[in-house]
Amino acid sequence: MAVGLAMTLAQAALAQDKLKLAVGQRGNWDTSVAEIGTRLGIFKKHNLELEMLYTQGGGETQQAVLSNSVDIGVAGGIMGAMSAFSKGAPIRIMGAETTGGQDLFWYVKAESPIKALKDFDGKTVAYSTNGSSTHGVVNAFVKENGLKAKLTATGGPAQTLTQVMSGQIDVGWAAPPFGLDQLDRNEIRIIATGNDTQAFKSQTVRLLITNTSVLQNKKPLVERFMQAYRETVDAMYSSDEAIKAYASFVGISERIARRTRDDFFPKAALDPDKVVGLETIVPDAVTLKYTAQPLTKEQLAELIQIPPRK
Repeated sequence: MAVGLAMTLAQAALAQDKLKLAVGQRGNWDTSVAEIGTRLGIFKKHNLELEMLYTQGGGETQQAVLSNSVDIGVAGGIMGAMSAFSKGAPIRIMGAETTGGQDLFWYVKAESPIKALKDFDGKTVAYSTNGSSTHGVVNAFVKENGLKAKLTATGGPAQTLTQVMSGQIDVGWAAPPFGLDQLDRNEIRIIATGNDTQAFKSQTVRLLITNTSVLQNKKPLVERFMQAYRETVDAMYSSDEAIKAYASFVGISERIARRTRDDFFPKAALDPDKVVGLETIVPDAVTLKYTAQPLTKEQLAELIQIPPRK
C-alpha cells in the first residue's frame, strides 16, 4: 500500500509539472523560446514539460488563454490584452515577449507600384488575426498616416505570401526567417516595419499572458516557467547549440538562423522582465480604440504580474 501511495503521489506531482502553451506564429525567433529551451533541456532542468499548440497569431493565442484551454499564451498582442482586460476578461500579463517592431515587416510583390506607406491608401493590407501585434501595427499605420486602407486578416506568413503573390492582397506581412529567401531573390520588397509607427517603435508589442485562474492555481509552475524562459533567452544569444536547435526546428540553415537573430532581434527585444513604453501605449490604446479610457496605475498593477527573478 505504501509503495502504491508513493507511486500515485509521484504521478500526481509529475502531472502538475506539465504546462500547455498557445504560441503565436510557429518558427519566429521570438516565439521559439519555449521550443529551443525544451530542446536544450532547460525546461526539463526546472522539472517542466511543455505541450505547445501553435496558432496563426496573437488573437487566437489570447482566445485560448481566455477560454482556459491553455496555461500560457506566447506572443499575445499588447493592445489586445489591454482591450480584453478593460472589458473584465480574466487575463494577466506574466512577461514581455517582444519589445519593438523591427521584426515585423510589410511587403509587396517586386513589380508592385506601391513604394511607401502613403501608397497603402485604398489597398488591401494584411495582418494575422484580430487583437494580434500585426493588427495593432496596421491600425497604427492607418491612424498615424490618415490612410483608408482595407485591413484584412490573412493568418500566418505562408498563407499571406500566397495571397500576395496571387494578387488577392496588395500588401502582405511577415517576420523572419519567413520571407528572407524571397527578399534575396528580389521577388518581394519591404515597404515598412513595425518601427515605422510611433505607437510600436521601441515599445513592448507582444506578451506572455495567462489566465487569472492559472496564476491562482499554478503560481509555482508559472514562476519556474519564467526562470527557465529567462535562462533560455540568455542561451539563445550565447550558445551555438541554440542556433542549431532553432535551425533544426524551423528547417533552415544555421546561416539564416543566425541572420534572423542578429539582423532582426537584439537581445533586449526579448527581455521578459520589462513591459516598455506604457506611458505611450496606454493612451495609444484609447486612440486606436482598443480601450474606452486609459488604464489607471492600479489597473496596470493588477494586469501586469511578472514573477520576480530569483
